Amino acid sequence: MGVGLFSFLRAKETMYNVLDEKELEALRQSDAQRVLQLEGGNFYLNLKGLELALMEGLEIERINNLARIVRGLSFAAIEGVKSGHPGGSSSKVEQLLALLVSGVLAFDPENPKHPGRDRVVWSAGHCTPLHHSILALIYESLSRQGKKMDKEVLGYSTPLCLARFRHCDGPSGHVESRYALADASTGASGHGFSMGLGLALLQKSNGLDSKVFIIAGDAETEEGMSYEARNSIVSMGADNIIVTLDNNNFGIDGPITDVISTNYLNHWAAMGWNLIEVDGHNILELVYAYKKARQGFGNSRPTVVICHTIKGKDYGKTAGTADSHGAPAPHPEYVEIMKKLGFNIPGAEGEIKKDLEVVVSGLTNEDASYFFDRLKEGREKLVDEKELVEKIKKTLAGRSLADYKSVKRPEALPADLIFKAGESVATRKATEAFFKWLMSQTAFFYIGSGDLAKSILTIAAENVYGIINQKNPLGRGFRFGIAEQNMAMMSASMTQDILPGGFQAMSVFSTYGVFTSIMGNAVRMALINNAVNPAMKGFFIMLAAHDGAETAEDGSTHQGLFWMSLFDAYPGIKVYKPLDANETIEMLFFALQKGEPVAFSIMRPGTPVFERGQNTKYGFAVPEAKEAVNGAYVFKPFNENGKPKKVFAICGGQVMANVLALLKEFEEKADIKIIAVTSPELFEELRRENPEKANSILSDEERQYVVTLHNGWSGFLHRFLLPGDYEKRTIEIDKFLKSGPVGEVYKLAEFDAEGLREQILKAIE
Repeated sequence: MGVGLFSFLRAKETMYNVLDEKELEALRQSDAQRVLQLEGGNFYLNLKGLELALMEGLEIERINNLARIVRGLSFAAIEGVKSGHPGGSSSKVEQLLALLVSGVLAFDPENPKHPGRDRVVWSAGHCTPLHHSILALIYESLSRQGKKMDKEVLGYSTPLCLARFRHCDGPSGHVESRYALADASTGASGHGFSMGLGLALLQKSNGLDSKVFIIAGDAETEEGMSYEARNSIVSMGADNIIVTLDNNNFGIDGPITDVISTNYLNHWAAMGWNLIEVDGHNILELVYAYKKARQGFGNSRPTVVICHTIKGKDYGKTAGTADSHGAPAPHPEYVEIMKKLGFNIPGAEGEIKKDLEVVVSGLTNEDASYFFDRLKEGREKLVDEKELVEKIKKTLAGRSLADYKSVKRPEALPADLIFKAGESVATRKATEAFFKWLMSQTAFFYIGSGDLAKSILTIAAENVYGIINQKNPLGRGFRFGIAEQNMAMMSASMTQDILPGGFQAMSVFSTYGVFTSIMGNAVRMALINNAVNPAMKGFFIMLAAHDGAETAEDGSTHQGLFWMSLFDAYPGIKVYKPLDANETIEMLFFALQKGEPVAFSIMRPGTPVFERGQNTKYGFAVPEAKEAVNGAYVFKPFNENGKPKKVFAICGGQVMANVLALLKEFEEKADIKIIAVTSPELFEELRRENPEKANSILSDEERQYVVTLHNGWSGFLHRFLLPGDYEKRTIEIDKFLKSGPVGEVYKLAEFDAEGLREQILKAIE
């Protein structure tokens, strides 16, 4: 039966109470349109208006009063700062309460980061009035039971904390993972599905049963990135994901039908998701839906609970409209809203604490005690960490149960990680060898690329344990397809969680350098999460392949010349660009040691492997490849022959090879020192931490002699120049090139031997 038959249906007189297979079949027989098995094998279940038996322990009136209090706290918090998002926060209140009172969510408020907990991702990360108000309700209830708690350790808000909502010293304006009931830092629309996918696959691929609950809004499905994620969630077998989707029909600007004109449910059903429809303000329907979603339909598919709600419920004139999304009500209207909710607040502008006190007084001790007791079922779902560790060991038997933090550079490198001087080896060959080797060293390493594994050469590592999918849940490779945003956000997020036993995953995700900008916002969100929650800081490598003009025949659409500008600017990630294959290996080991995210540049064509040691063919000693980890090192010192001094700061192995071929000619005019640059940011770090060593590489006095050479964006090397020298002392590629063989393209860019000769001679005059 086609999905186009979805509709809101009349309730039948039969009362249901467990929704097991037998009851679902009975429901199907009595009302065939309520239970459908779709062509893809996924199920549709409509609970709207269905006669459901009251579950033991659920006191609906009391829970509805808790919802009233949460709305009161949320609206007061927004009024206090006159900023925030009342619309989605108010429409999701019953959803959050139902998750908590149902016991569906494995969560202990006294140990909110228990490694066995279910993970929660607020894809609707703007709904912090709700998030912080729910936390305030939880911890106010615990406090009234005599529980003594450390707010900073547990990561929660109190009711009076809400008076400082969206202030620098108060609860955050968008969700941050340092708080309880949040396992990702969110706010950019549509990213949460990818974040949830990363967390879900981390659990499942290590044999753990934790669920990932994604709190989302309907407008997020307009985002292309969410399509990528929703597709991957099914194809990768992440059936441990449950989405509670607030279907309030509005985004910020207007109805979602302005953007999504086809049947909304089809956007989930066609991808193979199980769907459950409910009234999103009906606690009983929500509880039944979440329990069924956790139980599943026996088809190994993820489930979305479509919650039909009123955007901005109870928020005055803007309720049920797009205007409630992020527009605080005028003060007189706010006072009226609160009084209609039953809170007789003083309503004095600027004295929001007094209003919050009135709202909290509406929580009776009986309410608090009831809510505290309802949280017990969620606590009881948690499994002792030792038992979880044993489960990981059993699941991953035969693999090395160590994470990247335990992997050290061997004193003697394996033969596969050593490259012979004089040979021409693409640096992508070095990363291929390294990642394949690394896969045998740690059970918690994941790798994938944006439909380019055979080109970027991640496939050797992917094939060690195979691709993660429904048939191979313990794989370590990914097939993302052409979905760079989802790839980056998913891969980064799975590193930002800690498994039982303290294990932490690392990931590598890759595309061509020129396309890394597509992943920019996803990487930015991951870096923000690292910054706001350093306790769960993740380590990932964004592999920027086919860097530079070397993707010549592909033309300017594929030539990665300027991508570094974005990631060089982001705090919390450094760009590495090794000169040759041996430097590539050393810098990868160094990246593991530092555990800081890296944007790692690799090349497609063969690059000379430089000879190193005292007696080289170049006529001077060249330091070992290990020196690359300083970000810069002296490749060739001054001759001290009395000629005018010039320092070449060179980034890029092919550029270095071209300069070395012309070196004797340049030395007729100047005393040349060559600095090999592999990461300007690492070198700046060296200047701060070991100024003596940094000064021996490039002193402040020597900066006046520097000429930078980079086969890409010149700004990458500006740190080596004096102010004012940026234009006259840079040799760069500052224009889009054309399609052609490498030699022709390098000539066009004036980076062939003749072009460099002319530019360098001009620079050293």
